[in-house]
Amino acid sequence: MGAPFVEVTFALGELEADSAYAACVACGAIAVTFTDAGDTPVLEPLPGEFRLWSQTQVCALFPNDESTSGARLLRALALTLARSVETLHIRVVPEKVWEREWLQDFRALRFGQRLWVCPRHERVAEPAAAVVYLDPGLAFGTGGHATTALCLEWLDGHVQCGERVIDYGCGSGILALAAIKLGARHAFCFDIDPQALIATSANAQANGVAAQVSVCVRAADLPRSADLVVANILAAPLCALAPLFADLVRPRGTLLLAGLLEDEAHEVTRANDACFHMQPCGTRAGWVALSGRRREHV
Repeated sequence: MGAPFVEVTFALGELEADSAYAACVACGAIAVTFTDAGDTPVLEPLPGEFRLWSQTQVCALFPNDESTSGARLLRALALTLARSVETLHIRVVPEKVWEREWLQDFRALRFGQRLWVCPRHERVAEPAAAVVYLDPGLAFGTGGHATTALCLEWLDGHVQCGERVIDYGCGSGILALAAIKLGARHAFCFDIDPQALIATSANAQANGVAAQVSVCVRAADLPRSADLVVANILAAPLCALAPLFADLVRPRGTLLLAGLLEDEAHEVTRANDACFHMQPCGTRAGWVALSGRRREHV
C-alpha cells in the first residue's frame, strides 16, 4: 500500500497568503499551512488576526493519487502560482498513526518542587507529587512553552490551600488544573476559543477534579473577589484587561501575568499599576512573568 499523501513546500516570497492558499486548493490540496522559514519568535495572534513571518514557508498536503504523478502536480501548481517548478519541493509523506506522534516528544516535566505535568500513559513515582495528567490537543498548553512553564513554577511555590482561582485565557486548562492539584479550592476558567473550553472541561474530568473546575462561556460569568487570577495570553490584552483584572481580584489578592516578552514588561506593569503592585517574578528565553498584590484602597 502506497503512502496516502504528498507534501509540496515553497517560499511565500512576495505572494499574498490568500493567493498562495487559493492556488494550492485549486490544485487539490487538502491542507495548507504557513510556517516560519527563519528563526522569528512565534506569538499568538489576536482574534481575527493572520500574522506571517518575514520568511514564510508554505506547506501544502495533497492526496497521493496514483492517477496524478508528482511531476504533473508540480507543473500544475507552478503554473497556478506563476512560479518555476524548481522553486517547489515535493516529498512523499509516510503513513503514520498521527494521533500518537506527539508521544515521541512529550514526556513528564517537573515545575518547582512538587508540580508535574505528564502524559496520561506515564506515572510519577514521587508520593508527594502534585500531578497534572495532560495529552496535547488543539488547545494551547502542555507546559513546554516558556510562558506556561513560568506560570507553573510560580504556582508551585505560591498557591495556598482553599484559594479560589481564575484562569483567564485557559487554553488546555493546565494552569487551573495545576492550582487545584496544589491545593486550591476551586478554579474558574474562561477563554475566547470554544475549543479551549471543551479541552479544559475534558482535562478536568480526566484528572478527577471536574467538580472543582467551572468553565465559563462569558467573561461576565467569572466570579469577583478571587484570591488569584492567572492570565497567560499576550501583552496587548494584558494591558487592555487591567480594569477587569482589578474587578476580579479581591483586595490583597494576587494577579499573575504571562505571555509577554521582557521588553513588554514595563508597558504591562504600567497598565496594571493603578490597582496592583506588579513585579517580575521569573524570566525564561526572553519571556517574563509578572505578579502583584491587589492594592487595598483603590
